[in-house]
Amino acid sequence: MSEPFLAGGGGPGARGPARVDPADRAQLAQSPVSLRRVAALFAPHRAAITLVVALIVGSSVISLAQPFLVRAVIDDALPHADTALLVWAVAGMIGIAVASSVLGVLQTWLSTTIGQQVMHRMRVDVFDHLQKQSMAFFTRERSGEVQSRLTNDISGMQNVVTSTATSIASNVTTAVGTAIAMLALSWRLSLLSLVVLPPAIYISRKVALMRRDKTTELQRRRADLQSQIEERLSVSGALLIKTLGATGRSSERFGEASRDIADLEVRAQLAGRWRMSTMTIIFATIPALIYLAAGFPATSGGMTIGTLVAFSALQASIFRPILGLLNVGVQWISSLALFSRIFDYLDLPIDVPAPAHPVALDPETVRGEVRFEDVGFRYPGTGSPALRDVALRVPAGGSLALVGETGSGKSTLASLVSRIYDPTTGRVRIDGVDLRDLAPETLATVVGVVTQEAYLVHTSIRENLLLAKPEASDAELWRALRAAQIADLVAALPRGLDTVVGSRGHRFSGGEKQRLAIARTLLRDPKVLVLDEATSALDNDTERELQAALDRLVQGRTTITIAHRLSTIEHADQIAVLAGGRVVELGTHADLLALGGRYAQLARRDLLAA
Repeated sequence: MSEPFLAGGGGPGARGPARVDPADRAQLAQSPVSLRRVAALFAPHRAAITLVVALIVGSSVISLAQPFLVRAVIDDALPHADTALLVWAVAGMIGIAVASSVLGVLQTWLSTTIGQQVMHRMRVDVFDHLQKQSMAFFTRERSGEVQSRLTNDISGMQNVVTSTATSIASNVTTAVGTAIAMLALSWRLSLLSLVVLPPAIYISRKVALMRRDKTTELQRRRADLQSQIEERLSVSGALLIKTLGATGRSSERFGEASRDIADLEVRAQLAGRWRMSTMTIIFATIPALIYLAAGFPATSGGMTIGTLVAFSALQASIFRPILGLLNVGVQWISSLALFSRIFDYLDLPIDVPAPAHPVALDPETVRGEVRFEDVGFRYPGTGSPALRDVALRVPAGGSLALVGETGSGKSTLASLVSRIYDPTTGRVRIDGVDLRDLAPETLATVVGVVTQEAYLVHTSIRENLLLAKPEASDAELWRALRAAQIADLVAALPRGLDTVVGSRGHRFSGGEKQRLAIARTLLRDPKVLVLDEATSALDNDTERELQAALDRLVQGRTTITIAHRLSTIEHADQIAVLAGGRVVELGTHADLLALGGRYAQLARRDLLAA
């Protein structure tokens, strides 16, 4: 393993200098990036990268011939009426332009293709890896952060190939070749350039920093404004602002942010104009000084007009590559910081890993017996465990209800059945097979889950249902909808199954969303069904209708139910009362009421009653 690679320097070449973002330095200090690891990403493209470099070098070298052809035209072809030389020189100029353009197109195509292929591989790898993370990761990370790394950061990494690396090769070749050509034309004027170039470059960078600072601040303010738009004009944000009566304050804040942007835009444009004016002065001053030097015998050395013109052209072309080389460092650090952020995600351990050698379990032959064997669980970074020594058996086709105060461990225990988490101690088995030995796809087919918060994707009803069973026919979709007591509502919609549900299902009420989620789960026909307060958003009448359908559907299906209403669990084969992560009571509804313990207290306090 190579040493962690860090670099320093300026910013993007022709755009003017930039300063190293402190956040980039902090990221690399926290998670250094191995140059070998970065190089490994591009290893499959070694031949193409070599060709890209060769194209860059070839294009730069060919372009250097242009000033010498100009000298030949001015000094020889025109004064001596040498038409043959004139034709060849002009043909050479045109040929150089064509060759440079063709090589440039090829170089852009190759470098962009390489960058896109690497980005594609990284996007897929990160997406796959994040999908394997446990829910602890998604509750810990902001969704915006995950999306930013998966899209913006990976897209930004293309600069390593298409900008940073190609910039180095191009600028080095151009600067060195131009310097050699200048020496060949006139060593005296080359010495003068050594005096003129440094202050010209310094002034250009200084003025450009003013522009960059204003632009950076402008980008930050625009991001703030975009955030306000997303927060206040989304469905949830608009509802919140209206219910709080905060539309006036919201508009005022937006107006202030917009005025700040307008002011910054003016200052940024002015700074940009100063920069352009400075560059114009510099590019006019340098050839003027060269012409002045060429007029004195001591510095001209008998220079011809053609040589002077050619040298002036070379002098103008050496400024940008030198400035670009001074600025490569920041681009490189920024690119490495992006790699560091992506590698952070790729290096995350998988808390709920898929088995290397999964047990073959045919979902069609699964009976559905569920066992919790001395199960304990502790959330990462917490003190006391959420579950302790839970031992329960749910016979195939049987039903278990979980009740208890908020925080007693009901949802945590149910989540272990679908392997949202793995037990810290003990194990959960289905038909005697440890869930950790089942392939995720097999487990998802065997265990169906409907949670308290129904989530619908912003697409059609049909597509939402097909997430559970992509090959399902329309007849199967309608059967599931009827079972969930929502077929009539869908049939009455103008577009039926093709109705778009809206962002997070906002097209429908809470109860309707839950019934659609139940239909989606039932479409898989799972042998084990977990209902985590699945009917909590339904009114009493609708809940009774749905419960009647569920009672028929759960026959022959192992069901684990978490509920807040007595009516949904009183017919369960077993009711487990949890407190402090332990099962403190276990029995039927009648037995537990007769016991007069915690279950009876919950019932009397209406925490379970309808």
